[in-house]
Amino acid sequence: MKDTESENNPRKAWMGLLAKAPEGRVAALLDAEISRPAFSWLRAPEIGSTMVRARAGATGAPFNLGEMTITRCALTLDTGEVGHSYIQGRRKADAEVSALVDALMQTAMASRLRETVLEPLEAGMATAKAARAAKAAATKVDFFTMVRGED
Repeated sequence: MKDTESENNPRKAWMGLLAKAPEGRVAALLDAEISRPAFSWLRAPEIGSTMVRARAGATGAPFNLGEMTITRCALTLDTGEVGHSYIQGRRKADAEVSALVDALMQTAMASRLRETVLEPLEAGMATAKAARAAKAAATKVDFFTMVRGED
């Protein structure tokens, strides 16, 4: 399985970050940096569902795991760039701001947004992942160090 941090496809990396961002975090970062530019809807935010597929052991035959609620939208900036977003859950505002960031990342503002929106998102997600890993590691039992009592 390929990592989403692909040098060949940077859009895939930022779309993954935006899709996984905590509720309201992208909007807070974007609004702190710039005022939102004018845009028009290609597809207004709408809530639907999608089938989630899985594989047993990551190598077996695919099967339908279940459905997941998503919010999707598409917009175009007045300068012509098109932004899309798919967000897990019922979060129309987050879908809108994620599509806006996607469109803005295709403009000259890309490096500025990378520093002020995407990198803080990535750092926050890495911190949360490390905290979850530390919490899980605290419950680890090493059976090889336990004494069996046969001495």
